[in-house]
Amino acid sequence: MGRYTGPKNRLARREGQDLGLKTVGSKAHASLLRRINIAPGIHGQQRKRRKPSEFGLQLREKQKAKRIYGLLEKQFRRYFTIARKKKASTGESLLQALETRLDNVVYRLNLVPTRAAARQLVSHGHIQVNGRKVNIPSYAVKKDDIITLSDKALKIPVITKLLEDKNPNLPSWLTRKGPVGKVLNIPKRDNIETEIDEQQIVESYSR
Repeated sequence: MGRYTGPKNRLARREGQDLGLKTVGSKAHASLLRRINIAPGIHGQQRKRRKPSEFGLQLREKQKAKRIYGLLEKQFRRYFTIARKKKASTGESLLQALETRLDNVVYRLNLVPTRAAARQLVSHGHIQVNGRKVNIPSYAVKKDDIITLSDKALKIPVITKLLEDKNPNLPSWLTRKGPVGKVLNIPKRDNIETEIDEQQIVESYSR
């Protein structure tokens, strides 16, 4: 099954929360916030959300995580398999791997409005890591890596507007001065601002 290309607001409403798929401040994002608690479909307004089973909860968390980070099942399972082999907590290792993807870091540095935009920017060769162009969205950044934008990317209107914010709200493991970002540390679970119950995901794959 390929990557979902339908309405992104539908995905967020299915989960009942904002997944960061729409640009904050846009009409589409405002529309989502108005309808976030209404399930998608023609009967969404009348339909009550049924209490899911344990299996259902585990599946929903996995689906939510895949949608937030824009991954297919095969990609997501690969991250889980690697995380399970580490000595640290499997759930925390999984989230660390997802958070340190280059496309996610570009998004977390507030250089673009969505992860999808970050993935496109990376794929088109507009991102450099330590002075070298990297066009692989899944590239894993490391502590002390320096992230910069190409000259062409700096002229993109949405990026220019975001760079006007001199005090962007960044996670504690990242810092940014103008268009230059730096990875201060690999994030611990407490530093990962994503509403995901990773233990449900671990249990889902452990069945």
